[in-house]
Amino acid sequence: MQLLSPLWLLLLIPLAALAFTYVVLQRRRRRYAVRFAALPLLDKVAPQQPGWRRHAPAAAFLLALTALGLAAARPVIDVRVPHERATVIVAIDVSRSMEATDVEPNRMEAARNAAAAFIENLPETFNVGLVTFAGSTSVLAAPTTDHDSVAATLDNLPMANSTAIGEAVFTSLDQVASMAEGEADVDVPARIVLLSDGTNTSGRSPDEAATAATEAAVPVSTIAYGTQDGTVELQGQVIPVPVDVESLATLAEGTGGQAYTAESGDELAEVYDDIGSSIGWRTEPREITPYLSALGFLLGLAAGAMSLRWFARLP
Repeated sequence: MQLLSPLWLLLLIPLAALAFTYVVLQRRRRRYAVRFAALPLLDKVAPQQPGWRRHAPAAAFLLALTALGLAAARPVIDVRVPHERATVIVAIDVSRSMEATDVEPNRMEAARNAAAAFIENLPETFNVGLVTFAGSTSVLAAPTTDHDSVAATLDNLPMANSTAIGEAVFTSLDQVASMAEGEADVDVPARIVLLSDGTNTSGRSPDEAATAATEAAVPVSTIAYGTQDGTVELQGQVIPVPVDVESLATLAEGTGGQAYTAESGDELAEVYDDIGSSIGWRTEPREITPYLSALGFLLGLAAGAMSLRWFARLP
């Protein structure tokens, strides 16, 4: 929390003195009553003591003054507010290594299910597009607010050889740029969410892609998907396909995005949930002076109401 006018907190000093004085006076009053009255007689004369009700109005009144003193200092807190618009490009690796079964039922099937849920759960006003990549890239769905149609394209993803991670980023950036045309005066945030399990083997390098994404101010969040023990069978041969976590993390960090790892379908779903939360919301400062002022008013009102109800007088 930040304070725009912190000097107004000095108002709390006399308030603290007032609270201290109240406590001292209450202790003196109790000692005086015990000293000059026989306890059995006191119980008969005043069998019912107000107890906590005697102090409730004063406590509410002091809290009201505290709230008003804090309001004078104009506190500001960070709050999460939803983005009204954004462009999200989902890029999915469809190379042969995604057929590995170290993730049940296989990497591709689990990735498809998790990506579909992620797309459908994005805010309705977000434009979302889908890019697939192996040795080359394909735009299966241009950015649109029709999330169901984009998710439907995940049902049939053709597999191919090689992995062009860098090209996938460049293709995704082209889709972001196409959405920005005609909206030069509107600042719409964009994010690329790239899932892969391998090393770049085709096209431009991830370093070149990271430079381009940084210049375009588009963060790339990467998901390294699968385990180090994954294998696929190609032409009768069993080929190991371990996940290249390091290169994907370097790509994400170089663009200001987040790097994730997932070794199961459940973990992947959690990663997509986390990415969706970070994309759908932003943090902005908000002054809470009106709320504290209203709280102070209500507490003061409560103090007056309790005093009139129980003691027929204002505090």
